[in-house]
Amino acid sequence: MSRYVSVGILCVLVGLWGWAQVPKPGGELVIAFGTDPESLDPNKMTSAPAAMVFTHIAETLLTITEELEIAPLLVESWEFSEDGLVLTLHLRKGVVFHDGTPFNAEAVKVNLERFRRAIFAFLLYPRIQKVEVVDEYTVRLALDRPFAPLLAHLSHDFVGIVSPKQIAELAEGQEIMAPVGTGPFKFDKWVRGEYVRIVRNDHYWGAKPHLDAVVFKVVPSDATRLVLLETGQVHAIMRVPPLDAPRVAATPGLEIVKVPSVRTIYIGFHNQRAPWTDVRVRQALNYAVDKEAIVAEILGGAGGVSDAPIMPLIFGYAQQNPYPYDPERARMLLDQAGIPRGFKCTLYHPTGRYMMDAAIAEAVQAYLRDVGIEAELITMEWAAYLAFLRKPVEEATFDMFMLGWGCVTLDADYGLFPLFHTSEWAPRSNRSFYSNPVVDALLERGRVTPDPKSRKAIYAEAIRVLWEDAGWLFLHYEAQINAQSTKVKGLIHHPREYILAYRAWLEG
Repeated sequence: MSRYVSVGILCVLVGLWGWAQVPKPGGELVIAFGTDPESLDPNKMTSAPAAMVFTHIAETLLTITEELEIAPLLVESWEFSEDGLVLTLHLRKGVVFHDGTPFNAEAVKVNLERFRRAIFAFLLYPRIQKVEVVDEYTVRLALDRPFAPLLAHLSHDFVGIVSPKQIAELAEGQEIMAPVGTGPFKFDKWVRGEYVRIVRNDHYWGAKPHLDAVVFKVVPSDATRLVLLETGQVHAIMRVPPLDAPRVAATPGLEIVKVPSVRTIYIGFHNQRAPWTDVRVRQALNYAVDKEAIVAEILGGAGGVSDAPIMPLIFGYAQQNPYPYDPERARMLLDQAGIPRGFKCTLYHPTGRYMMDAAIAEAVQAYLRDVGIEAELITMEWAAYLAFLRKPVEEATFDMFMLGWGCVTLDADYGLFPLFHTSEWAPRSNRSFYSNPVVDALLERGRVTPDPKSRKAIYAEAIRVLWEDAGWLFLHYEAQINAQSTKVKGLIHHPREYILAYRAWLEG
């Protein structure tokens, strides 16, 4: 039995409790979340909010089920060659894109080859050497070496398949703004900073949606999202402040939905800029912040103190001893590093993207002030924030920044390689410009080692080095606290931090 079954059962119970009733067709469901997608182009997306919208429109070859298992989606079956160097995919027949273009092997080839230029290209490349069309519904992927996380990576929403006709019509450098996929919903409208609207795909190959439309409404303020839910202006919201959850749960017509997530929250340093180049400074800040107090008092216990760069549900996780809250030791290390009291720096953070993110940034600021570091808090709109943090090392002007990483493939490769390998420096995902040749070598070995036991040992060593090197200020991993109207049935709250409306309906 999978180690993820208990989480999956929770998700199924959350999403399916109303399915014994007869679904009512029609209606428009409104979901409020905190940040606008930065893009709806699979080559440009970098965040869960974008993926949540996109996954309703475009589908992947494989998927991660509510039980957190890899399962077929646009692929019906697959097999590896004996040497692990060839993956053959047998595609689902009778599927069409929203523009009427057939889904076939050529469509897969066009998408995977375009993905070579994606921000998240590491998911597939450089291991994939060739994408070959065998026949109309068979694709063969040739690898240079065995690639352990390949199936998990093919389930990632950023490897979603869009119409090859749409790709062919793009001008050089043009971004997809209105994706054309094969999913149960079709793109309708996107008003930047306000909402994205999708509508039912009546020609969907699988079970048709019950809803006419779904609106993803952008509402950065936690308090405003709550008011919109309480007044019936939206049907579901993400990230209820923990202290408000009991009140919401006691409100007639509303219910709280608590689901695990796979997200780790951290503060990155500019590791190529003094004084963050000094490991004593990085370690000092880890001792300076009381993470247990943050989890208990700000998150209301909805999460756990980080004891690794990835959280416990992820394959390859290896527990470390958390940095204890020790401000005296922090001051000693800062003194040894020659950091004067009153040292000024910047701490950039989002607002409305993660649970209590602004409040946590303020708490970190106070803890740092207590050890003599004056951190100026700076916040930005989400898309602008991501763009700011994608600047290359010579242009990056931050000292520290807060971000989260949802390890949605459930594999340590995805939780570590893009964030710590030198090849992934911004404008890719290693925004902290961390670099360690020992870690690089370990992460490269972990990708191409087929044996799970050996992979675990490799990641355990990599995590041990990362932890001692303190390339981040390690904070915590989140749980999800969402809320919805009791009139909503069949809505799935997934550990990938998605609210999925594939089979949802509105009662009454």
